[in-house]
Amino acid sequence: MSDNAIFIPFFGLMLLTMAVWVLMYIRRLSWISANSPDPQSISTPEKLNQVLPEAVNYPSNNLKNLFELPVLFYALCLHLVAVTQVDPLYVYGAYAYLGLRVAHSAVHCTVNIVLLRFGLYVVSSLILWLMIARAAYMTLTGPV
Repeated sequence: MSDNAIFIPFFGLMLLTMAVWVLMYIRRLSWISANSPDPQSISTPEKLNQVLPEAVNYPSNNLKNLFELPVLFYALCLHLVAVTQVDPLYVYGAYAYLGLRVAHSAVHCTVNIVLLRFGLYVVSSLILWLMIARAAYMTLTGPV
C-alpha cells in the first residue's frame, strides 16, 4: 500500500474544515444581512456569540472543534509518511476517523443532538488515540 493512501482522509478532513468554515460564514452573513446589527455590537467573538442565535453559531462551534484533536490526526498522518509506516490498518483507521468526524460535524451543524454528537466524538477520539498509541509503539520498538 502506498504511503500516499493516508492523504485521502488527510485532505478529506481539511475539506470538511473548509466546508464548515463556509457554512459558518453563510449563516453569519445571512443573519447579519437580515438583522443589521450595529457593527460595534459584534466587534469581538464574545459579543458576536451573545447576539447570534444558537443555531447560527453551531458551525462556528464545530469549526473550533475541528482545530482540537484533528490537529493530532494531521501530525500523525505526516509522521506515518515520514517514517514510512503507513499500512492498511492506519489507512482504514484514518477513513473511519474522517467518516466519524464528518458525521460529528453534520450533527453539530444541524440538529445538534448532544448525546449523538458526543458518541461520535468519543468513538472518533478512541480511534485516533489507538492509532497514535500504535504509531508511538511502532516507532519506539520497531514494526510488530
